[in-house]
Parts: sequence; structure tokens; C-alpha cells
Amino acid sequence: MFNPHDTHESGMWPGMIDEITFDPDDMVVPPTFPDTAKVRVALAQMYAQIEIVDRRLAELLDELDDDGLADNTLVIHWSDHGPLPRGKRWPYDAGIHVPMIVRWPGRMPAGEVSDRIVSTMDLGPSVLSACDLAIPAHLHGRAFLGAAAAPPRRYVHASRDRHDSAYDRIRAVRDTRWKYLRHYYPHQPYVSWIPFRNAHPIMQEMMRLHALGELEGVPASFLADSRPAEELYDCDSDPYETENLAADPAHRSTLERLRTECDRWLADVGDLGEIDEAQMVATWYPDGVPVVPPPRFVPVTPTDAGTAPVDDDAEIEGPALIQIHSGTQGASIEYRIDDDPNWRLYSGPIRLAVGSETVIHARADRIGFEPSAEVTVRFRVTAASA
Repeated sequence: MFNPHDTHESGMWPGMIDEITFDPDDMVVPPTFPDTAKVRVALAQMYAQIEIVDRRLAELLDELDDDGLADNTLVIHWSDHGPLPRGKRWPYDAGIHVPMIVRWPGRMPAGEVSDRIVSTMDLGPSVLSACDLAIPAHLHGRAFLGAAAAPPRRYVHASRDRHDSAYDRIRAVRDTRWKYLRHYYPHQPYVSWIPFRNAHPIMQEMMRLHALGELEGVPASFLADSRPAEELYDCDSDPYETENLAADPAHRSTLERLRTECDRWLADVGDLGEIDEAQMVATWYPDGVPVVPPPRFVPVTPTDAGTAPVDDDAEIEGPALIQIHSGTQGASIEYRIDDDPNWRLYSGPIRLAVGSETVIHARADRIGFEPSAEVTVRFRVTAASA
């Protein structure tokens, strides 16, 4: 897996690229944004970043060719969300309609375009199916590749909850044409305070115009003081989702169908958004959030098969292997060597040569727990006794 960061939201910030290779005057400004010079530059910079990522993908494909692996390698290219305001952090199509390109030589025809809708939760089952591996029954995703490929979805689901320190709760359903959004906090504005998002030049431009009283039309609606309880969009005729049809009697049956599907999905998978995070954590840990104990260092030497941990600086016989152990189920261990500031994920014993003197720092962590304290041991490795 390769994760280039260029098209991250911050990739639109000024100074994050050496050269903007697209002309801002050529940009098509979505109706959700004001058409100003600053917005056009940000859009041009986004396309320039996409071009960089495209070149990186081409380099990876060339490497497969050079290694003779192109014809027997499944390649999947996707993204996790859109990088623009009203896209990232939002279940509008600007946020959830992301790339999904698959190259599978000999198994899928090149250049074929499918109109089926898929969810990123389908990636895991699809790769398992492509590898002829069993798909665990508890996965909510469904395969779209391989022998276990399921029929096309009728619906995909999306959500919005907490982002940084700002809380919200939105649930969304989309079929091949229609999008339904349910707002649980309609009395609150769309835009809460998220400093990272506010660093985006388009968001800054919208906030500037809003403060001056000059933001109008669809962009102004995104900065309204409240929002509707429900939204319904025809994504074929209104791809930017600007005309809310939820109150239109002509579309009542579509609204009720998607509303019912939203209820069905939430009843099926459960919705932890029903309770606040503090209450949820208190339910898990009524005695307080547990702390992961510090990991232990266990030397394995020619004369000791790893019978006891070492807690203080130690002189050991070598060559030696240093195991790092955590007794907390599900915990991960990270470590660093000597003065290296970069932490590494522990995946196996650390080998130390005779004559070496090495300082190993380690800590353990588990999601939902407080991380352990950092522990440090200096190992001096001597030759084994004759």
C-alpha cells in the first residue's frame, strides 16, 4: 500500500507545492464556492497535486513492469475523501465520491467502466475474494471482485460525527441517483470551529466574505446559522447537491424510501453516535480508563533462552536478541534505538552484536487505553564465556 500525502487537505495551502501547473483562469468553480481569485488558485493547486500523485502511480506501475510482475498483480487505486470544504468531513458527494480504479490483467477487461456503487468498506472483502480467501461473516462490506463477488449494492451509507474537537451527527444514504442526509443537530450551523479546516484557503475566503456580508447564494447557505433536519438531492441533475428536495411533495416516496433504508441500516449495525463519547468510555471503563503497563525487555543469549526480563542497564552475553514484551492483550509496542528520534513498530526481536552498547527505548499502547510510560534499558554485549 502506498499513501502519497500530496492531495491531503493541506496540499491546497499556500507554499505546499513548488509549481502550480494549471491555470487558475481555466478552473471550473463549483457553485458551492465563491468565484474569486483565491478560490481559483486553490483549485489549480489541487489539480497540480493530483497530477503529482498520478505521476507517482505511473512510477509504481513502471516498477511492476520492470520487475515482470505487471501481468499477475491486482492494482486498486482509491482515495478516502475529497480535499475541499464541504467535501472532506462531509457525506456530500464532494467528500464520498472518490476514485475507484482497478487493474487486474487477465481477470478484468481494460477500460471497462461500471456504474455500480461501492463502499470503501467493500475493499477488504474484495481483496480476500480476489485471493480466494474466506470472507469473515462479521464484515459489513461485500466483495465486488473475485469468486465471492456479491450482486451490486442498492445503497451505500455514510456518516459524520466528531472531527477534531467539533461534534456533529449526520447519517446519509445514497443509491445510484439519490442522496439522503439526516441531521441530528439541525439547530446548529453546518460549520463548527475546526482550526485545521479553517487553514484551507477556500474556507478562509468564504469566511472572509461571510464576515463582510458579501457571501451569497449556495456558498452562503453552508455558513447558515441552522440547517434542515433532512436533505434530499437528485445527484444526476444536481451533482453538486445544491437544491434540497426533501420538502418537495413530488419526491415524497423517494424521501421515505431512503429514510427507511437509513433506519434499517442503523438498526442492523448499531449507532454509537447515540451516546456521547464520555458516556461511552465510562460504560466501557466504569473504574476509569486503564493504563497499559510498560513493556518488558527479555534478552535471549547463547546461555539464556529468555528466562527473565531485564529492568535496569545490563551486561549480557552475545550475540543476543532482545525481545520486547507487553502482557496487555491487543497492545502494540513501539521502540527506538539510542538517540534516533523516530519510533518503530516492534515486530520481532532486536539483534545486538558482540561488543555493542545499545540503548533501547520502548512503550506500549492500545486503542482506548492510556499509553504506557516509556522505559529505557542500556545493553552492553560481551562475548560468551568459553
